[in-house]
Amino acid sequence: MTTDSELVASALKGSQDAFRELVVRFERPVYSLIARMVQDPATAEDLAQESFVKAYRSLRSYDPSRKLSSWLFKIAHNTTIDHLRRNAPETVSLEAPPDHEDGRGGLAAVLADGSVEDPAAAAERRDMARSLERAIARLRPEYRESVVLFYIEGASYQEICEVTGLPLGTVKTNLHRARKELAQEMSAMGWGGAETRRADGS
Repeated sequence: MTTDSELVASALKGSQDAFRELVVRFERPVYSLIARMVQDPATAEDLAQESFVKAYRSLRSYDPSRKLSSWLFKIAHNTTIDHLRRNAPETVSLEAPPDHEDGRGGLAAVLADGSVEDPAAAAERRDMARSLERAIARLRPEYRESVVLFYIEGASYQEICEVTGLPLGTVKTNLHRARKELAQEMSAMGWGGAETRRADGS
């Protein structure tokens, strides 16, 4: 399979197909990150498209020694933060993210356990995932972003620092506080004890 760096090199030589393939590879995780930050699917789609336009225009600044996903997430982060600063009263919401989130970005996928065959247990797991999505939606945007990057996209602490521009200590603090708030929210929704610890990764 063609690597991300090879696709970038081809795109820089003028290949529209190469850049389209990059969009196909990363549009879902980029959209998922933005959607959880702005809590509005239509706005998230617009911001994701804007992020890829910016990425295309800035492609020559990409350092092949870095993960392309981190570079794209940083562009998406900056684009979304600019939007939130301009439209804070309109984008802060306590509603859950849209149900049509993609499988990779949804917490249902993170919580999925292929060994669970009991329908009742599977239904409970799906209910837990929906509750966890609602709990994440109640976090402040910077906490939501760190949780999505760390637990769903599998980013390291250092990669989150690169994306957000925050120092390592702040990233760790944000994740610690996010886990604590998630545990409290899950407990309030009836998911206490071991269930919450499994769900939030602690």
